[in-house]
Amino acid sequence: MVFAAVFAGGIGSRMGNSDTPKQYLELGTKPVIVHTIEKFFVNDKIDEIIVLCPKAWVAHTQDLVKKHLPEGKKITVIAGGASRNGTLENAIDFIEKNYETNEETVIVTHDAVRPFLTHRIIEENVAAALEYGACDTVIPATDTIVESQNGEMISTIPDRSKMYQGQTPQSFRLKELARVLSSLTEDEKAILTDACKIFSIKNKDVFMVQGEVFNIKITYPYDLKVAHTLLGTAD
Repeated sequence: MVFAAVFAGGIGSRMGNSDTPKQYLELGTKPVIVHTIEKFFVNDKIDEIIVLCPKAWVAHTQDLVKKHLPEGKKITVIAGGASRNGTLENAIDFIEKNYETNEETVIVTHDAVRPFLTHRIIEENVAAALEYGACDTVIPATDTIVESQNGEMISTIPDRSKMYQGQTPQSFRLKELARVLSSLTEDEKAILTDACKIFSIKNKDVFMVQGEVFNIKITYPYDLKVAHTLLGTAD
C-alpha cells in the first residue's frame, strides 16, 4: 500500500496577525489544506491519506474533509506530535497499528502548506521510494548559497551547481524509515528535524526527485499572495 501523510502541525507564527494556522487560511474557495489533500485524493498511486494536525484542530479538519471531499478514498485525521519527528512517528505508529505492512509499503510525507505539488511529483516519489528506499523532492538552487558558522561572517560559499533546495514530498519505504528512526538517540531526534537528513547521517542513500519552482511552501503573508496568483484568485 501507499500512504500519503499530510503534515499540518504548524501554528502559523510567521503569518502575521492571523490566529488561524496557515494551513487553514482560505485560498480561493477553500482552505489551503483542502487543496493539498485533494492532490493525493485524486491520484491513483495513493491508497489512503492520513492528515496529522494539532490536537485542537482535529475535529475542524475532519469537518473540512467531510465538507469538501467526496466519499471514496479513506482519509483519517489524527493528532500530530510536538515536533516534525514526533508527527512522523505518529504517522508510522498509526499505520503499523492499523494496517498490515511489508517491505513494499510506502509513506509519502508532504507539507499541508504546499498545495501546488503535481501528480508527476507524487508518482515519481512513489517509484523512487520503492526503488531506493528514500527520496526527497528538490529543485536546483538559483541563488548563491552562503554558509556562516557564527551568523555574522561568511564561512564558505559552496559551488551553486551542486546545491539544491529541498521541498516535499519526502517518501520512504515505511519499514526502512521506522528502522532508521528507531536507531536515533534522543539527542539526535532533538536536532534532526528532516527525515531525509536522518537517512543521510546514517549513510543511507536518498534519491532526488525533480520538484517544481511553483511547489511553494506558504509560510509568510507574501507566500499567500503568490498562491492566490498561482491559483488565479488574486485581486
